[in-house]
Amino acid sequence: MTEVTFYFFGILTLASAIFILITKNVLHAALSLVVTLLSVAALYVFTNAEFLAVTQIMIYVGGIVVLIVFGVMLTNDVSGKTIISGSVNRLSGTIITLTVLVMLIYSGQELTPIATKVHNTASIENLGEHLMTTYLLPFEIAALLLLIALVAASIIAGHDLQSKIS
Repeated sequence: MTEVTFYFFGILTLASAIFILITKNVLHAALSLVVTLLSVAALYVFTNAEFLAVTQIMIYVGGIVVLIVFGVMLTNDVSGKTIISGSVNRLSGTIITLTVLVMLIYSGQELTPIATKVHNTASIENLGEHLMTTYLLPFEIAALLLLIALVAASIIAGHDLQSKIS
């Protein structure tokens, strides 16, 4: 049953990623990106990388894709038309994609499976404990820098709005 679920999420990841490439509607592509990123997070869970799965959901799905969707929705209201994107350089993109695919398949055949199972000693609990004890100062400095960047970005955006209004 675990293999079936793993293959389901793998196929879902590939299908939604291909849909991103072939759709012309930017909003549909952004929503398909949500499905792709969530299924990649599910694949992280299967590899016992829970922290990466949670990070994938919080940062990419919760932040970046929501920002893209809001940007698309806000720009749709300005012009009143649906945003359609076109494709350029299809031939060179196809050649590069097939070259990378052949290289990945060739390098994958050279790998030998590891006979022993690697024990995962890093867990979310250990990471959280280290972040709140050993690495508390760098963690707080990073949070402070992100806060400063957020405030600076809002001030810069406010100045741009003031100059457009005046």
